[in-house]
Amino acid sequence: MIEREGRREGVTGRRLSAAPALVCAALTLAACGNVGRFEQVGAPPAAAAPVKPSRVVQQTPATEREHERILSTYGGAYDDPKLEALISKTVERLVAASDRPDQTYKVTILNSGAVNAFALPTGQLYVTRGLIALASDTSELSSVLSHEMAHVLAKHAAMREDQARQAAVVTRVVTDMSTDPDLTALALAKTKLTMASFSRQQEFEADGIGVGIAARAHFDPFGASRFLTAMERNAALKVGRTALDPRAQDFTSSHPATPERINNAQTTARQYTSPENSERDRETYLAAIDNIVYGEDPSEGFVRGRRFLHPKLGFTFTAPDNFTLDNTAQAVIGVREGGSQAMRFDVVRVPAEQSLGDYLNSGWMEGVEKSSTEDLSINGFPAASATAHGEQWQFKVYALRFGSDVYRFIFAAKQKSTESERNARETVNSFRRLTLEEIQAARPLRIKVINVQPGDTVESLSHRMAGVDHPAERFRVLNGLDAHAQVKPRDRVKIVVD
Repeated sequence: MIEREGRREGVTGRRLSAAPALVCAALTLAACGNVGRFEQVGAPPAAAAPVKPSRVVQQTPATEREHERILSTYGGAYDDPKLEALISKTVERLVAASDRPDQTYKVTILNSGAVNAFALPTGQLYVTRGLIALASDTSELSSVLSHEMAHVLAKHAAMREDQARQAAVVTRVVTDMSTDPDLTALALAKTKLTMASFSRQQEFEADGIGVGIAARAHFDPFGASRFLTAMERNAALKVGRTALDPRAQDFTSSHPATPERINNAQTTARQYTSPENSERDRETYLAAIDNIVYGEDPSEGFVRGRRFLHPKLGFTFTAPDNFTLDNTAQAVIGVREGGSQAMRFDVVRVPAEQSLGDYLNSGWMEGVEKSSTEDLSINGFPAASATAHGEQWQFKVYALRFGSDVYRFIFAAKQKSTESERNARETVNSFRRLTLEEIQAARPLRIKVINVQPGDTVESLSHRMAGVDHPAERFRVLNGLDAHAQVKPRDRVKIVVD
């Protein structure tokens, strides 16, 4: 999902010191090069396809810039008329039931598999298709929308914008102190994430306001606690996987689904329980999300198990055993179980006249042993390798020229070993062109809504899930089933298919 480096800024003069590199390997590997999503050069972000608002949201140059940044970070807007109609209708009901029916909102569905939603002070709301896929009915979706509306109504979003401006001051200080643009960029991302997140008190307040709005709109007020539980369970499936991308935090990062928060949402919901506000609207919701794209969009590259494929750019590679791959907005990141080894795969702009060996020794990374530099040929592609050393990590770096681009593999190990050397070598040697058949077969995973048949079980249905880890647990999470619940004939359930 990384964008070719140099689309937003060049790489001339870049310098990565050993210390930041060690932080990268141990924590996120995110400062090892300022790159974004893997896209074709010249391909603009997808055009916005916002849910039709009831009124016009007031735009300012600042909010327009933030809107474009959000679209760029989250893969553009996701165009789905059925979903847009459902959300538009839901928002209209929520607005009418709120204390500020004059407040205008515009909802944009983001083309991202991350589970996330957020709001700008102007009333622009954003919800990812990943969040929509996780919700099980309209009342759960309404709880998210009303929660974000509450942040606007309580002016939390405006307060957060002020904090972001304060974060910019901190960033300027960091910039003045640091000559490393990559480290500065990472500092900006982390500072903004820390200072711009809502406080615990604001989250509880937004939950309370949101549950009230949803209940007055006649949605089941317990939708919030159910969805918070689903978020918590979904996040648990990621345990052991580092939060690798500071620009792609999911809803649980900015909206922690703590047991206390779930309990508070349940307590608030009990105050609104009545026959008039118990609508879940599950059938309508499932009909709207049937066939929605699930997970990563193959047009930006995607992970299948230990394998990364990019159909548009035409290549693939396979990570070592016991590695978990994550396709972030900056790079493809791999972390070995236990955290003793890590890898990063990204793309850089290297002049055609510069040799790959010269590039590896050009100073973008300190600690490189120039005597270790070696020219190679990997599956017919020109390449070069070198080793680098830090205080706690040892690095093996490869640069490989593929067409007009150069791809980097950066492997980090706490201790150099035969295994770490073999892992690096085998991963790089697995880099190859995709066949035409593989490109044609690369299509996105989708949510398919089916009827449970007699004899179907959670286990048998989960075996029909394609391209997901922990299929049984993920089936339960996607369908709001607890650890012991079973499906019944004629139930409507979600499965993931390719």
